[in-house]
Amino acid sequence: MRVVGFVALSAASTTFAAGDPEAGAQLNAQCQGCHGITGFKTAFPTVYSVPKIGGQNYDYLVIALKAYRDGDRTNETMHAIASNLSDQDINDLAAYYSGD
Repeated sequence: MRVVGFVALSAASTTFAAGDPEAGAQLNAQCQGCHGITGFKTAFPTVYSVPKIGGQNYDYLVIALKAYRDGDRTNETMHAIASNLSDQDINDLAAYYSGD
């Protein structure tokens, strides 16, 4: 019975492959242009604040980047950048920014 419970619990949780923070650091040049500047606001098409992503939860970053990449989350800039990222790139960036 214990094995069945463990398998059911494992299948219910979302887990992403481990990323390499060192590889993520190499990919972060496009990210830091907006997310690395405290209080940065863009001017076009409208002014909006860019969130700080350093220290954010690993799984959240993976989900968000995949959603931008796949068009499930809307932001033209993020979609354009994320559309060039592989799953491994996303895992690496998430590891770098989350500190995991």
